[in-house]
Amino acid sequence: MANILVVDDAAFMRLMIKDILIKGGYNIIGEAVNGIEAIEKYGKLKPDLVTMDITMPEMEGIEALRRIKQNDPFAKIIMCSALGQRLLVVQAIQAGAKDFIVKPFQPDRVLETINKVLLHKPINASVTLNIG
Repeated sequence: MANILVVDDAAFMRLMIKDILIKGGYNIIGEAVNGIEAIEKYGKLKPDLVTMDITMPEMEGIEALRRIKQNDPFAKIIMCSALGQRLLVVQAIQAGAKDFIVKPFQPDRVLETINKVLLHKPINASVTLNIG
């Protein structure tokens, strides 16, 4: 069972994602309300995965993502964004996010994304193309 840190400034969003994750069999080991707290808790708790809101007070999610990745290049962080934040999602992926989840959360999509990131296996480099 993977340990997950949930980061969002909105309590009801944290509650929603925690509910989805717990029902999906995951363990919530901590919560944070901004990027500063996320960095601090990541260092202490060493979660297997982080769900991180993009837009938060004190420190945005993308900045927190960059700082966590500096300390742990293997950190698995999935960004959470509202519809219409496409540019921010692109910036987050470029900064090292493994994937993103769009709000409002759809339970199936959340669990599918988290499973995919946690179970990610390297892609086989030898690909055979059949050109006929």
